[in-house]
Amino acid sequence: MPSTKDLDQKYYMPAFGRNMEIVRGKGSHVWDSTGNKYLDLVAGIAVCSTGHCHPAVTAAICKQAQMLIHCSNLYYVPGQAELAAKLSKVSELGKVFFSNSGAEANDAAIKLAIRHTGRHEFVSFEHDFHGRTVGSLACTHKPAIREPFEPLGVPCKFSPYGDLEALKSVVTKKTAAVIFEPIQGETGVIIPPEDFIPGIRDICDDAGALMVCDEVQTGMGRTGKWFAFQHSSVKPDIISFAKGVASGIPMGGIIARDGLEFTAGEHGSTFAGGPIACAAGLATFDVIKSALPRVAAKGERFRTGLAGLNPRARGLMVGFTAGEKAPAIAEYCREHGLLINVAGGVNVRLVPPLIIENREIDQAVGIINEAADSV
Repeated sequence: MPSTKDLDQKYYMPAFGRNMEIVRGKGSHVWDSTGNKYLDLVAGIAVCSTGHCHPAVTAAICKQAQMLIHCSNLYYVPGQAELAAKLSKVSELGKVFFSNSGAEANDAAIKLAIRHTGRHEFVSFEHDFHGRTVGSLACTHKPAIREPFEPLGVPCKFSPYGDLEALKSVVTKKTAAVIFEPIQGETGVIIPPEDFIPGIRDICDDAGALMVCDEVQTGMGRTGKWFAFQHSSVKPDIISFAKGVASGIPMGGIIARDGLEFTAGEHGSTFAGGPIACAAGLATFDVIKSALPRVAAKGERFRTGLAGLNPRARGLMVGFTAGEKAPAIAEYCREHGLLINVAGGVNVRLVPPLIIENREIDQAVGIINEAADSV
């Protein structure tokens, strides 16, 4: 019988670089196809916020799957309005629209900004990542993944991240929105100056542009608050979310302030906010609500344990710069039962489940420090 690798090479487009097959997960651990156990600080790239196969989440998924799997948005969907209400309340914004991914959510934010302002130009930041669909890719800086597909139909300028003076020079009366990550994740956990997010708010207000905060990676408790913008004193007009919202069931969405909303026919999706995704989202919400008070302390435990590596941390979103050693550090960790992620080529990113235990943090810190000393 052909192996998974053989079948993948023959039938699946080679868009991903993979080196192992994960077959099982429980809590903060996963197992590969040869039986090796790993402490997982990748968590599906910040997706498995409640850990792998949390019993409350799996029970909710199974229960819903026995009742109704799909009905489309032609009808009221079980759990959809209830989850929207919870997300609206914790974000302290307005109404929700669900999608199937973070990129799709950012596309919705782009459409809503165009619809509301009547403008078509956007501003993003150098090293920001917003997705790979046509609209979200237009606002993603990385030239290697964006330029081969241009023109993308959404004019976007890129400003240096964290530089408000530079931002002032590119935001104009033609700008529909400034879209940004409150912490850059794909680049390696880059935390901007404290005045950056309030400064974006001021610049957007002066130009009549919307402020769109991409919380796909930073949201759902990852940084110690429900959403990372809540570490600042201002509110965006729109936030996008995905990743950690449903513990691995595909789901995303936007939340917009009052007065910003799609009306009938302006946007839609066949699968978005379906019964199983909403059941998973509701169960995930409750687990995150319980875990959230301890996220900041767990992040500090990582920061203290990795102090020699000068880490950057906001809650359980942790990164450090390792230069050309980053891939070797990741491989050493994998060989010693720990999964971590290289981001931006030179940075190590740690985005563990929010339910990770202190003893698991200490174990991870020990292996990472050994790796940094050994490679």
